[in-house]
Amino acid sequence: MIDRRLIENIDWFLIGLLVLNSLLGVVVIYSASHYVPGNYHVRQLFFIGASLLALFVLLLVDYQVLMTFSFYFYGAVVFVLLMMLVFGRFISKGSWIKLRYFQIQPSELAKIALILVLAHLFAEYKRKHVSATAVLTSSGLVALPFLLVAMQPDLGTAVSFLPLLLGSLILAGLRRNAVVWILLLALLAGVAGWNFYLKDYQKKRLATVVFPSRDPQGAGYHILQSKIAIGSGGFLGKGFARGSQSQLKFLPARHTDFVFSVIGEEFGFIGVVGILFLYYLFLWRLFRSAGKSRDRAGVYVTFMVSLMIAFQLLVNVAMVIGIFPIVGIPLPLLSYGGSSLLANYLGVGLVLNVKMRRFANI
Repeated sequence: MIDRRLIENIDWFLIGLLVLNSLLGVVVIYSASHYVPGNYHVRQLFFIGASLLALFVLLLVDYQVLMTFSFYFYGAVVFVLLMMLVFGRFISKGSWIKLRYFQIQPSELAKIALILVLAHLFAEYKRKHVSATAVLTSSGLVALPFLLVAMQPDLGTAVSFLPLLLGSLILAGLRRNAVVWILLLALLAGVAGWNFYLKDYQKKRLATVVFPSRDPQGAGYHILQSKIAIGSGGFLGKGFARGSQSQLKFLPARHTDFVFSVIGEEFGFIGVVGILFLYYLFLWRLFRSAGKSRDRAGVYVTFMVSLMIAFQLLVNVAMVIGIFPIVGIPLPLLSYGGSSLLANYLGVGLVLNVKMRRFANI
């Protein structure tokens, strides 16, 4: 059983912000999808309940114990991702494993495994600057699931692994000249990816960020409809379930990737500012928790979880307003989807785990 003193140190305010954002997501999901079959808002409520249960179960186990088994978790996730490539047509649907009653996206859980394994790798790292060996080792650990997910293909989720690597290296003492080399390598990788890896539809998505009107019925359709939806909301919005772009089905992926566009259309500038303010409070609480860790491992875990959620937020918002390509990264906590929600709840669970044990064994 969990120690009573640990319960007193649980950050209930952070849990409250987590659940509040999630329930607001249910409201928006209902507005965006109530007129189509599927009961997505009811499913999302079930996902919230299951994810909250998983969060509290995670609190029962000391994060130090979890890191002890981090390489086993990492190996299991990599094995599943590999099997999806080898036997994908039998066990999965794209990047999803389709079961009888629900679907699972293992790449979302890979983020949690990476956070644990990177924190374990750097937990006892005492050098002032990170060594080349540590850079190569951590890069290799991230590169393997990155490639497996990118080959599914799910480039958006794969890209979300990179902030975890960069965040861990920065905490470990990455030199400035190393940052320059990383940027150069990223540039070379981008050129190589454009010429040898990216498919035509992915190139079109990148091109439409700058010129969406060139293909308004094709690659530019998503961005244009999203901009119309957000812009038409004005200051106060059109009202709950009254957005023309979302209710008349002009806006694609209304309850998933483009849920922020529905907020802008139906609740206007005021609604957008309100949602972003709640995200600010949530992320402020997460990043602030890094300074209350009892050890280096806790700092790494908390900082990387905070980066993971902040990156998803920034990319999704940039995506729906047309300054970033459409890469299929959902809005954390508000978008419909059980796997993404579970990964974010488990991430917050790790932060709570670290924070509630900051006085343990001291």
